[in-house]
Amino acid sequence: MAGFLRARQAGIQNDLSAGIGQGMFGPDELVRYGVGSQISCLAYDPVQSLLAVGTSTSQYGPAKIHVFGARRIVRSFSLSSSPSHPTTQPRPSTSLISSSQTAQHQQALSVRHLSFVANRLVSLDSHNELAVWDLESGTKAAKTTYSRVACVATDPGLDWAFVGLANSGEVWAYDLDRGRPPASGWRLGNFWVQRQRETTSKGGMGMKGMMMGVGVVSLQLHPRDIGLLLIGYTHGAVVYSVKQDAVVKYFEYVVPPGAPGGDGAGREKERRPRVVRAVWHPTGTFMLTAHEDGSLVFWDPKDGRVVAVRSVYDVRVNEVAGKRADKPRLVVPFGRIAWCCKQNPDDTALLIAGGQAVDEEQKGLTFLELGPTPVYATSSWEVLTNHFEGKRQVTLPIPPGAVVADYCLVPRSSPFFDGAQDPIAVLVLLTSGEVITMTVPSGYPISPTNMLHPSLSFVHPFVQMIAVSTVPRERWLTMVETRNQGEPILMGGAPAAKRRRPGWDHRDIIQVAHADSTIRIWDVGYDDDIENPMQIQVDVARALDRFEDVSVTALGMADATGELAAGTRTGEVVIYRWGWNKNHGRDAAKPLDPNPGGLTDISSRGEPSLKEGLQPFVLYEMMQGPVSVVAVSDVGFVAVGSEGGFFSIIDLRGPSVVFQAPLLDLVKEEKRSSFLKGNSKAPATREYPTAIEFGVLTMDGDGYSSIGCFVGTNLGHVASFRILPSGQTYSAQLAGVAKCGGDKVVAICPLNADNGQAAAATGAAVAGLREGKQVNGALVVVTQTEIRVFKPATAKGASRSFEDQLCDAARVTEVPRHGTALVAVFGDRTTRAYSLPALKEIGRAALPMLDPSRTISAVISRTGEVFGWTGPSEVAVLSVWGEGGGRGKASLKEEEGDTLVNPQLTLPPRPTISNLEWISGTQHVSPTDLDLLIGGEGRPPSKRMVAAAAAERGMAGSGGGGVSARTGAGQEGWGEYFTRQLNERTEKLNFVDDAMSRLQESSQSWAEDVNKYVKKQKRDVLLGSVKKSFM
Repeated sequence: MAGFLRARQAGIQNDLSAGIGQGMFGPDELVRYGVGSQISCLAYDPVQSLLAVGTSTSQYGPAKIHVFGARRIVRSFSLSSSPSHPTTQPRPSTSLISSSQTAQHQQALSVRHLSFVANRLVSLDSHNELAVWDLESGTKAAKTTYSRVACVATDPGLDWAFVGLANSGEVWAYDLDRGRPPASGWRLGNFWVQRQRETTSKGGMGMKGMMMGVGVVSLQLHPRDIGLLLIGYTHGAVVYSVKQDAVVKYFEYVVPPGAPGGDGAGREKERRPRVVRAVWHPTGTFMLTAHEDGSLVFWDPKDGRVVAVRSVYDVRVNEVAGKRADKPRLVVPFGRIAWCCKQNPDDTALLIAGGQAVDEEQKGLTFLELGPTPVYATSSWEVLTNHFEGKRQVTLPIPPGAVVADYCLVPRSSPFFDGAQDPIAVLVLLTSGEVITMTVPSGYPISPTNMLHPSLSFVHPFVQMIAVSTVPRERWLTMVETRNQGEPILMGGAPAAKRRRPGWDHRDIIQVAHADSTIRIWDVGYDDDIENPMQIQVDVARALDRFEDVSVTALGMADATGELAAGTRTGEVVIYRWGWNKNHGRDAAKPLDPNPGGLTDISSRGEPSLKEGLQPFVLYEMMQGPVSVVAVSDVGFVAVGSEGGFFSIIDLRGPSVVFQAPLLDLVKEEKRSSFLKGNSKAPATREYPTAIEFGVLTMDGDGYSSIGCFVGTNLGHVASFRILPSGQTYSAQLAGVAKCGGDKVVAICPLNADNGQAAAATGAAVAGLREGKQVNGALVVVTQTEIRVFKPATAKGASRSFEDQLCDAARVTEVPRHGTALVAVFGDRTTRAYSLPALKEIGRAALPMLDPSRTISAVISRTGEVFGWTGPSEVAVLSVWGEGGGRGKASLKEEEGDTLVNPQLTLPPRPTISNLEWISGTQHVSPTDLDLLIGGEGRPPSKRMVAAAAAERGMAGSGGGGVSARTGAGQEGWGEYFTRQLNERTEKLNFVDDAMSRLQESSQSWAEDVNKYVKKQKRDVLLGSVKKSFM
């Protein structure tokens, strides 16, 4: 009976929700965009062109690993996932037993390290669990746990991970192919402590304290000779030879008295600053240790001598007479240091995180270009020392107040040289969790638009607000901007096969405003095939010609035309229109005079790199406080409201401002009548617009339909305006003001009372006005405490109150072939659906994934999708007209998602030692040798070796001769394989020996021929002179 009475009061005869049953309301989570928790580490694979992102556990979600590919390709792995088969833990040892393990597991879990190894991903978390993830199947292949891991070293072409322990200083090996420590029990003790034992008396208390303080801080394999491992300890560094099973050299940095060192502190005494990082030169010619005092020490790894010592600011800081700082300085501790190189590994540079003074004005990464490395054999010691003074030094800037937590280089093609060969970009992770991308070495910012997955743009930088428009599919397919831009950073993977959503020919287009005043626009999809996955970008700061104090507070986009309006905190509104940039390729922006309250042409402020797309059109300087709401119609009108209480309507055909007035003047009659009823002790609250909508309908008392603009306020008023032709333009007239409770208006939805469709101001609806067509319409107004359905402008209509919770978002949604219903999101993280016009509750469901502090920022689309924030930088998209499966299809992304690995992409050959080094006596260790030295003779061949052997046999089978006979004799055993490898290497050595012998013989023969020629010439000269004397 209550529903029947509400229908009569609303003036709507038809049941617009008759075809919607209670079982149809059930939210399904389609997809999530963004990063659920704070990012803790990054890793890039240039072969497969994938980016791995690790996060930390927080109140918003567990620690995860996300692997991103091209466009929308992503797979997510939860650290709590069980391995696909049991794993073997390292054998018990004092190095693996720690009294603090229980406390560690009570700490928040986070990903500390990520690295790609072939088609595997290696991760280390804060609970010291080393895990191996199979990227092809998307499962955890193996895991093991250590005690206080300091660092992990891997190589893209090897099956081994080297784990350095912080408490004991030991180095353990882990077999990535077998998913367990090697059966041989291979591990390295603390070589630094062993050295101290040999040089110091045993049993002293000072020695015991020193031993307990020595741990591993850094590990890195030689870039060309995998038989050499550089181990950085807290007190020094060593180079260990796997083949010799011994330390080749020790490196300890000592600052003499009087030398400034890296920070200039404590000059009066000798110092031994601790090591924080140790890295190889790309060719292994030199090595570098970075120390806690800011010193960068370059070493000769052959004889262990110091070549040069410098800091980020000064050179020769280890010399008493060297250049000194005026006073001691506090420096930022060193983080990651990469020794980069170009395609020529001898042309190098250093990319340094840290080492700058804490009071440095422009912080960032330091790029120290060293240039081509001098030839070691022919260069003097002074030349080598001067080389490390560098050719130039550049700071890759970060935002003011930000601090670098880590970075990840993006090499052009090679995964070797520690991922630092020919880098084209760097992804910088800040301590806030934000990511910025810059070019290397210039440091120019790179926009993530169409370069990275949209989820990464949510932290690049953080998002301030979102809005959603429902755009016709045909229109969206044409909205592809043309911009001068390099190739995407991520190009790997293949999307899962999906079909386009049937029954609805519209797309939900999200507008995302970021902290740097950029707005990115893209199709979120319905977990279906996204035909146009490209993003559109606009730069509000450039349109304003002001790059400081620019913050977007309101967004609106027309569904059919794609026109965009963005309001700012300082009271400006920038309007964009799709078109061509007449100033493409050049910066034609020019200063414009202020025009408060008026419109200014800003078409000259288009981005030079943008050829076709959303171009700046006009600027409206409202200047009445922060813009609270904007609405853009499909028929050329823009409405703007500000927190200062002003409201304006703009006609884009002029363009011109056709109406502007303070809301106080519009609702003063209502306020006066309230005042006469009695005195209110509540303080006066400024009234301002909170919701605006355009529509075409017949207002109460009119005999015709017109374009209407409906404005809701924070105090529950709804003002209705008629927009009518007036000569060559239009004018706006106030039709009336209705009171809908006393709380903030959340949503206004014009509705066709006959069929339930939206009574939107579309081109077709406005064209029908010329023919005298009328639209019997009504308004569905939702405030924080009630729903009201009435005929504008002042009819009372029907209402229903929310008695238990405040409503944060609402929208009238359409269910194709079934009807129309109102969907709302409440502060208790529930969503509810109500029938129209009876306002009966169809159903309600909990949304536990939403962040309770941000339900007020939820957005509901016309198609029934709820966009809700699950954390500071992640949005969940839920379809309320689903099956009620909770996570629904989104949960399948971890199990049946996109394909990451392209098996046709293989690793390039690993760099190895040169022929000259080999001839000079350097012992080359191949991956096969390393497998034997670490894994032992009983280790079965790895999958990589089996595949390589199969490929070799396949190639040999097509050749013939003895190799074919050997292949046809049966499959080669493990022992036979090594025997053949040894014989082939010995045979190659004999070939080289024979070649050298032939070279010697040829050289000797050439020398003899030269001597004979010289003697003949001398004889001819002598005989010629004798003959001449007789003539």
